[in-house]
Amino acid sequence: MIIESVFEYQKPIPLKYTCSGENVSPPLKFLNVPSSSKTLVLIMDDPDAPVGVFDHWVVWNIPPTFQGLSEGAKELFSNAKVKQGTNGYNVVGYKGPCPPPGKVHRYFFKLYALNTELTLPEGSSKKDVEKGMKGHIIEEAELVGTYQR
Repeated sequence: MIIESVFEYQKPIPLKYTCSGENVSPPLKFLNVPSSSKTLVLIMDDPDAPVGVFDHWVVWNIPPTFQGLSEGAKELFSNAKVKQGTNGYNVVGYKGPCPPPGKVHRYFFKLYALNTELTLPEGSSKKDVEKGMKGHIIEEAELVGTYQR
């Protein structure tokens, strides 16, 4: 399984997708998703944050038939089964990279193919989603982008 975007692995995330730009989620492509997948989970976090790992986006129950997400992920809002979690800003949905000035931060987009649907309510935490995924991950993929202010 592969996850791709408009930026290459370990290369800068375009300004548009950060707090200094439009703060919309980047387009993502999901390739070679296992046919046995029931749902997909997408987690974006920053392990370089001063407070420890900082969550930027948590999405679950993405249909495995989705070949990715468009810029702004508008398709998530028209599918009742797809849920988004609370991020590190304590809001539901996507919030782009916004590190303190100075150091380069890495942003991990992690895609998981699951053999089940998660029954968690909208606004659940990444921790709850990870707990729900335990023992149900078929395959995973990762894309890392960087950003510095």
